[in-house]
Formats: sequence, C-alpha cells, structure tokens
Amino acid sequence: MSHDGPRFYDDAAVFDIYTQRRARVQNANDTLEKPVVVELVGDVAGQDVLDLGCGDASFGRELLLLGARSYLGIDGSTNMVRAAAATLADTHARVVQADIAEWSYPTAAFDLVTARLVLHYLSDLGALLTDIHRTLRPGGRLVFSVEHPVITSCDKAPANDGLRQDWIVDDYFNPGARTVSWLGAQVVKHHRTIEDYFTAVQQAGFAVTGLRESRPDRRLFLDQATYDRRLRIPLFLFVAAEKAQSAANR
Repeated sequence: MSHDGPRFYDDAAVFDIYTQRRARVQNANDTLEKPVVVELVGDVAGQDVLDLGCGDASFGRELLLLGARSYLGIDGSTNMVRAAAATLADTHARVVQADIAEWSYPTAAFDLVTARLVLHYLSDLGALLTDIHRTLRPGGRLVFSVEHPVITSCDKAPANDGLRQDWIVDDYFNPGARTVSWLGAQVVKHHRTIEDYFTAVQQAGFAVTGLRESRPDRRLFLDQATYDRRLRIPLFLFVAAEKAQSAANR
C-alpha cells in the first residue's frame, strides 16, 4: 500500500528511519539542500514567513533567530506537527496541521513562503502556486526545493543498508505520479521536468529570480569520498520567485 506525503510520515517505522537519517553527519539535507535554501531566502528581518511542509520546524526556529517577525508552519503529518510544536514551544511562532493543498490561504498575509522538499508530493502544483501568489504581499518571495527531476524520474529504490551507486533516468518527459520505495515503505511522488517547474511558477504570476541545483560545496563535507559521490548526480532542484510589487491579488 502506498501513501501520500503526510500519511507516509505518520507511519511509525518510516518516521523513525527518517529521524535517524536526518541525524546522520553529512546528511544530504544539511550539506546539499539547506545551504542553498538559506542563500536564496537571504535576509528575513521583519518578515512574516509561511513554511509549507514545515516538518519539525527547526528551520522556522532559525528564521526567528535571524529576525523574522512571525513564522507559521503548515504540515499534514501528525508526527511532524508534534515535533514542530516541541521545537517552537518557547517561541511566538505557530504550527498548524493541515494539508497544504487544502489550507485556506489568506490574502496578502506573508512576505516569504518557503516549501522545502514537499511540492513533489502534490498532484496539482499549479493550484498551490496560485494560492501562494495570493497569500504573498506585493514584492513577496517564494523559495522552494524539490527532489531533482532526474531523481523523481528514477523508480529504482535506494537500498536502506548501503550507498546507492546507480540512477536510471527513464520516462523523463512523462510527468505524473510514480509510486516509489522510500524509507522502507511505498510513497507517491509526482515527477515533473525542470521546465515544468519553471513554467508552473511563471504561469502562477511569479517572476523567477533564481534556479539552482544541489552542486556540493567542498567546505561542507568532512571527507573527500562523500563530496566526490555528491558530484555524481543532482539530488535537489531549487526555485526562487517574486511577486510583482504592483501585482493584483489573484
């Protein structure tokens, strides 16, 4: 049986494996994904931030320390929301359990929307991007990361007990749902090309201001072998976009 994103992470065994992986030294999230997101997000001082698929909200805590005025995290997973509530317990930030595709997005309420490694779980990306455009104030920004299309195009599962050594890119130009094995269970992810993401962001009314891939930075790796392995294939794709200063609310 396969699951969508939120229900997938509410599987106790999956959540345990996920937590263990995130705690690993030199894990891909901390060495490849987070540094690029932080760079694209830039200065958040005085900004109201909406974080979609917030996970344990550790990123939200960091944004508050960097001067964000407010932080609201949205996640559909009970396990993730419970962890986020604990992370934010001594702050003025909030976390809400909701499906990000169904949440009611208030108009012109945020300066920055982030979505880290969550959008590839959604079937209707265009509708969500329209909601995000509406909830941003004029001049507001969107920064998101997704699994790189060369990864979502590959339906061969990585081994849980060893390092993956090959990636098969197939049916690249056939977007859509793909059921894959991940963290010991089955989950549905939605494959899109780089062009698909770029076009969807533009069609929602945004100007694309940044497009990045997870090129490794040698300074973030403790050993040459791990760095060399990360040079082999891009794991993540990043997009930064901006709502026009004079944009009409959608």
